[in-house]
Amino acid sequence: MTAAPPNLDQVLTALAATLGGEGPAVELSAGPDGSPVARPVDVPGVEGAAVVVRTSGSTGTPKATVLTVDALAASSMATAIALRGEGQWLLALPVQFVAGVQVLVRSLFAGTRPWAMDLSGGFTPEAFTAAAGELTDTLRYTSLVPTQLQRLLDDPSAETLAALRRFNAVLLGGAPASAELLAAAREAGVRVVTTYGSAETSGGCVYDGVPLEGVEVAVDADGRILLGGATVAAGYLGEPDLTAAAFVESDGLRWYRTSDLGTLAPDGTLTVQGRADDVVITGGVKVSAAHVQAELERLDGVRAAFVTGVPSAEWGQALAAYVVLTDGSEDAAADFRALLDSGPAGPLTGALAPKTVHLADELLMLPNGKPDRLGMAVRLDALHQGK
Repeated sequence: MTAAPPNLDQVLTALAATLGGEGPAVELSAGPDGSPVARPVDVPGVEGAAVVVRTSGSTGTPKATVLTVDALAASSMATAIALRGEGQWLLALPVQFVAGVQVLVRSLFAGTRPWAMDLSGGFTPEAFTAAAGELTDTLRYTSLVPTQLQRLLDDPSAETLAALRRFNAVLLGGAPASAELLAAAREAGVRVVTTYGSAETSGGCVYDGVPLEGVEVAVDADGRILLGGATVAAGYLGEPDLTAAAFVESDGLRWYRTSDLGTLAPDGTLTVQGRADDVVITGGVKVSAAHVQAELERLDGVRAAFVTGVPSAEWGQALAAYVVLTDGSEDAAADFRALLDSGPAGPLTGALAPKTVHLADELLMLPNGKPDRLGMAVRLDALHQGK
């Protein structure tokens, strides 16, 4: 039996108090040893404020998002309806981000005891498997990001596969999951539910493209995705201008205007097409960086990629790609570069061809498992300018 994570009981007690209206709002963070810590935070002017969650900061400075008791309760109830039951949760994500917070909040509303895996040594299949073995409830759930699931499915042990298959649902969010990863999960017998949402919507509020109970989804004239309903945050702490720009009230419904583009099918299913700031104008041609990234990831030998635009004297903006190969050998790198240089590499021709490519062992990641878009963009910019 593995030891209970330090401070988990104290954090659950603080969360229970604020959700019950008997304690101040709290902000969760990770202590020096990676264990969860809850500290009280003053949230003036917001009735029912319960939790302050920092956005990921993948493209800039994180914002302190205020979630109310009502928003968290609505999210928890809608999740239970979508998953067809409440159960025991395994915390495998940093507790200071919304997906981690929600694991604890859902457990409290369900009256079940969560278990938190030891993240002091980083996320490993061995630590995940050991923590999953501590769960005792019939219904079991966890939340992961694609990078974590990929590590669990890369040459998994029999024990890790058994632990994954034992979950009634593995919520997968934080970043787009490739078709190859989802196919590998299905083949392994893992029940994955893809989620879409953010700190501003109390976490994932669209499951497998379908909005949760009480959640509204719309797409504005610019193609921007709007998420509305009871799970939407109260705003950003101490940032009235940012709050006014991101949140609107319409016909009695509160909406959050995301930074993503999407389409709605006739049956209401949402397809996320990428970030609104994802369009790169290179040589006068508009190119979707997300599209180029997807095409790179379809090439043989490519495990993951990130694509962005960097300033270019010749092109205005030039496409630059951060690429992780399945085989990290020098021969594999040479073969990949030869494929791109000889062209065409599948559909990556003309304006779609990256002008700068950096091969790395892994994508740069934030503590919550999201790609560090800003960090990789800075590196690609420096590499392109140094040519």
